[in-house]
Amino acid sequence: MSYQVIARKYRPQRFEDVVGQEHVTQTLANAIAQKRIAHAYLFCGPRGTGKTTIARIFAKCLNCTGGPRIDFVDSDPRVQEITDGRALDVLEIDGASNNGVEQVRELRETCKYAPAHSPFKIYIIDEVHMLSPAAFNALLKTLEEPPAHVKFMFATTDPEKVLPTILSRCQRFDLRRIPSALITKHLAEIAGKEKVTVDAAALHAIARGADGGMRDAESTLDQLISFCGDKIEEADVLSMFGLAAQNQILKLSHAVLAGEIQTALTQLDELARGGKDLGRLLGDLLNHFRNLLIYQVSKGDLNLLEASEAEVAALKEQAPLSNPDALTRLLEVFADAELRLRDAASKKILLEVTLLRAIEARNALPLEAVLRQLNQLRGQSGSSGTAVSPAQSTAPVRSAPAPISFSPVPLAATPAPAPKPAAPIPPPVPVAAAAPGDLAGLWSNLMDAVGRVSKFTQSYLKNAHPVAFEKNILTVGFDPEFADTLSLVNNSHNHTLLATKLAELGHANAMIKFIEAAAPAGWARAAAPAVSVAAKISPTTAPAATVESKTALAAEKKTAPVAFNKDDFKNDPLIRKALEIFKGTIVEVRA
Repeated sequence: MSYQVIARKYRPQRFEDVVGQEHVTQTLANAIAQKRIAHAYLFCGPRGTGKTTIARIFAKCLNCTGGPRIDFVDSDPRVQEITDGRALDVLEIDGASNNGVEQVRELRETCKYAPAHSPFKIYIIDEVHMLSPAAFNALLKTLEEPPAHVKFMFATTDPEKVLPTILSRCQRFDLRRIPSALITKHLAEIAGKEKVTVDAAALHAIARGADGGMRDAESTLDQLISFCGDKIEEADVLSMFGLAAQNQILKLSHAVLAGEIQTALTQLDELARGGKDLGRLLGDLLNHFRNLLIYQVSKGDLNLLEASEAEVAALKEQAPLSNPDALTRLLEVFADAELRLRDAASKKILLEVTLLRAIEARNALPLEAVLRQLNQLRGQSGSSGTAVSPAQSTAPVRSAPAPISFSPVPLAATPAPAPKPAAPIPPPVPVAAAAPGDLAGLWSNLMDAVGRVSKFTQSYLKNAHPVAFEKNILTVGFDPEFADTLSLVNNSHNHTLLATKLAELGHANAMIKFIEAAAPAGWARAAAPAVSVAAKISPTTAPAATVESKTALAAEKKTAPVAFNKDDFKNDPLIRKALEIFKGTIVEVRA
């Protein structure tokens, strides 16, 4: 008799022999006991998890002598025919090679005939998702209302490709990946029957490499027996799969958690030189840190983990080295690397960078924690400064750069004064709160407070005037002459700045509104130098800005305005340099 591989030799023959799919086998057994047998079933799941095996066992239960029944006799001739694949009333069809309309039409014609000598005519279609849409549509009517003696059983690894109209006519069962512990236990039983000695670490390594598929694990065991004989060790399994040893993974993960960069890189180099599959290594690290996170969150509940005794001991040892937030960041780093690993030109370099990022990420703080600590520090510095409000913590106020000034007078005529050393900024002086009705006093205090923070913003507000302060809303107006300034000052930065300074003046939770409105009669704006020239630049790539230029006349001397020519101003070297830097054009020159 020819040799039979382990996967076929030890294939389950009854529902109780199926490993890890109790939710499916128990449901089918109850359906038989209650005589609630449907006309179509769909078994979905990864490869090697028992889809076709369960369909065959179900067919034995339906067509055995005296059936349907669960406790059939193995020596029953009808059961033997199904086991050997020669039953006339149980037809196994490969969906990949019989995916056309003609094959489905033939199936529709043959299913009308009664079974030869069994209660039911059963069609088992494997990889049913390979049928063409036209073949699916041709099967719809027969599948929905088949003859009473016909049962359909479909198996597929990709249920998303099956038409929804087919899914709605079937009872669907989703088979799951088999846990490593169950695979290890089943392989140990097979090794005992085959009189082969296999180390526990080797069995665990086979289960890791099988990735939840029992057939893959059994095929690997068969291959290892041919390779090693009657004694199999962990090193043999690792060399076949390209896996890292469990102690190597635990050592590498400990180096990451402890921040030992040199140890982590050395361990990775050893694994790469040993020919280990770096993709598998990354997956093993992800699984280990996931187990560590679950172990910490569940406070040591081992029922949620698939781990060996050695890994459980490592989890208990590594748990104090980290916290759930740090482990979450580590998992994000490794998951991102797993997505990029397939397209990486050098997988080793990518893993080295990933290890460095993971070591750095374990001590990183979330942004919320940083802002919270900054607020606490600023709140404690009441003696040296003003506490920062929550609005300021999320949108910090930054001092804007001073405006660039240009002079229409030649440089030689007005030499630039020597720069003065920057004086330390004094702490803000408390200002007495002004009543909402006293707009002039409130505006004066607000301008002084803004000037201590941002001279740039204060220079814009000198052209503005208060309109009203009602319902805790301060309305600020700009004359039509300065309407172009309105778009420059109306932004979230200035709103936050003014609201903060109003809160310091005793008006908490105030809001700001900028409008275009003529100044009231008698309103005097802040004094300006005798001569000023404004050049409005319209940029193409930089943000809009207004450039003001003032002559170096003494403020106390009242002289006549200096006459200037617009063409000379436009041709001034400094103006041209500014236009070149900001890539803008002069739209208007106003004196």
